[in-house]
Amino acid sequence: MIFRLNEEIAFPDPRLGDPDGLLAVGGDLSTERLMLAYHYGIFPWYSFRDSKEIEWWCPMRRFVIFPKEIHISHSMRTLLNKGEYKCTFGRDFEAVVRNCSRLRIEEEGGWLGEDMIRAYTELHKQGFAESVEVWKEGALVGGLYGVLVGRAFIGESMFSLVPSASKVALIFLARLLEQNGGTLIDCQLETPHLRSMGGRFISYDEYLEQIGTSLSLEK
Repeated sequence: MIFRLNEEIAFPDPRLGDPDGLLAVGGDLSTERLMLAYHYGIFPWYSFRDSKEIEWWCPMRRFVIFPKEIHISHSMRTLLNKGEYKCTFGRDFEAVVRNCSRLRIEEEGGWLGEDMIRAYTELHKQGFAESVEVWKEGALVGGLYGVLVGRAFIGESMFSLVPSASKVALIFLARLLEQNGGTLIDCQLETPHLRSMGGRFISYDEYLEQIGTSLSLEK
């Protein structure tokens, strides 16, 4: 079942959504609504050119990486040991989002348009979203950004302008989370790239437990 949202900041039980994960349409991208959504594993994802309304998704099988399980290949260890890249956390959030958008804006189904950029930039300003930047010789060459929910990092997008830069960002994030008690990285969608780095599926119930949420859907 796909629900229609109204002005009330609320969501239906994600278990009632479509089998493919689509839960609801409508609503807005306000900080209050976004943070309620992420608190229950719900996220906006829609082609802004093709859809007049926001689509909200919540798959029952969640593809995640546990920080302590991050897989670092021999070639990646060699690359990291060269010290060519420097990573920072939250140094230039908007630049990371803009780069992610530029790489996907022309793709069929491109979803990271201006409304989404404004919404996540506002989340960052309020301390709910962060980025990892990868630098080489002073230039931004890769990174990722996502939303912070308790001790979990909900990954939204990543980019690379040079080979393996997004992998460097993900490894840096996993190590940072592990050092600071982080529980998991939500990858949202499975890709061969993320699976090769330790991604695996868990159930929605386990996911809620990991991010510290009970399914009450109260505001």
